Amino acid sequence: MSASTEVSATERLVCAAARLMKGRSSVFIGTGIPMLAAALAKRLYAPQLLPIFEFGGVGADLKRLPLGVGESRTFEGAYTAQGITEVMESAQRGLVKDGFLGGAQIDPYGNLNTTVIGDHDRPKVRLPGSGGGNDVGAFCWRTIVLMKHEKKRFVPKVDFVTTPGYPGGPGGRERVGLPEETGPYRVVTNLGLFDFPPQTRRMRLIALFPGGTVEAVRAETGFPLDTAAELDTVAPPSDEELRLLRDVIDPERNYL
Repeated sequence: MSASTEVSATERLVCAAARLMKGRSSVFIGTGIPMLAAALAKRLYAPQLLPIFEFGGVGADLKRLPLGVGESRTFEGAYTAQGITEVMESAQRGLVKDGFLGGAQIDPYGNLNTTVIGDHDRPKVRLPGSGGGNDVGAFCWRTIVLMKHEKKRFVPKVDFVTTPGYPGGPGGRERVGLPEETGPYRVVTNLGLFDFPPQTRRMRLIALFPGGTVEAVRAETGFPLDTAAELDTVAPPSDEELRLLRDVIDPERNYL
């Protein structure tokens, strides 16, 4: 393993996310942290994982980390090279189980913003936009959100709904014409793990990292946070996970 043994927030987040990709599954992968998690999962937890990239790479081996969802390495070792319309159609037809997304903002009901901070027409910051994020969040069976946990990101109301969660709570997806079986499944951050129980469809803390506290999570959350009656513990990154991330998957530190 690399000389540095201090575990970063990104490494904790990536390792926790990779463990959710067990088994033989199809996963829509976004740029950055989702790529790290998928590459780690294929090496340790899910060798038959089928990564799907927005611009058409299906089943890449991820032996070299892509630098973007349309980069050539998303096609290396792939089963097929399709186009963006074909992979989005696959999600619409129910053929993609999980979608891994990030965001600049998330609200209690899992709505994501990757469009603007501030007013849409006169924003403080203009972000990259949806890309395939709206499609992933709308049509994959489960959406898993990967974000660093900061109060400025976990907000009562997103400035713009780029990707729908559960708008307004239970029944919100059906009201806007989306399949009720789909939607946010987990939020994974460097502070803990969260779900969206059917009774409320509000984000709920279900697990903490060792040494973490509910108070610390709430201090970095900009809305009242529900918590499970009994909280689990997220195992910290193992030596093998860290070795693979630092020395094999991303030695150039493009994302770590």
